Amino acid sequence: MERNARHGGEVKVAPSVLSARPLELESQVRQVALAGADMLHLDIMDGNFVPNLTFGPATAKALSSINLLPLDVHLMVSAACLDWAIPAFAEAGARYITVHSEVTPHLSRTLRTIRGLGVRSAVALNPATPPDFLPYVLDELDMVLIMTVNPGFGGQAFIPAMLKKIEVVREMIDRAGVPCEIEVDGGIDAATGAEAVARGATILVAGSYVFSATDPGEAVRSLKMCSRER
Repeated sequence: MERNARHGGEVKVAPSVLSARPLELESQVRQVALAGADMLHLDIMDGNFVPNLTFGPATAKALSSINLLPLDVHLMVSAACLDWAIPAFAEAGARYITVHSEVTPHLSRTLRTIRGLGVRSAVALNPATPPDFLPYVLDELDMVLIMTVNPGFGGQAFIPAMLKKIEVVREMIDRAGVPCEIEVDGGIDAATGAEAVARGATILVAGSYVFSATDPGEAVRSLKMCSRER
């Protein structure tokens, strides 16, 4: 409880539409927004960097036009896609754009490009990616996304070893004194979410736990309680 209070109070929840029912997408988004979700997480996969295909800028623009929740766009795409994807999703209404550190050799430049478009910048770390580079770009970051599964598909189990990485990144951010969020994505439910928040996470992404629930709104509310239970 003390750690989370020090980093902005109540945890933010970003339901991932990767697990939503396509024919009920708008109604499900309205349901989680009413329950208190803070953002909508949109996984963009190109079938190259990860073995799956998902959404494009048109879907982001449609979700943005509903004007219920800010869009948290996670680009799981190869380097060849970044040059067009970043401006396209910025124009589509993204609040955050996350890129993978594994993709670009010029991460600092990429983060500055995102901010230059009026969007908050973020970097994602795959489970096997060490966070050693972060101190050199923290001034250009609004968020660090720690993947707690290997990206590509929803419904995977949380990797417990990532809890230590959350702690390490939390210490880096605190030491730098920058206002940078820590988001976690993969296998998040009320139990793993509470563990992540206790280590310093401030945003929980949850797909299957929310959209496969009998009551997605109640699932969102249970995640919001994570910050009150520690």
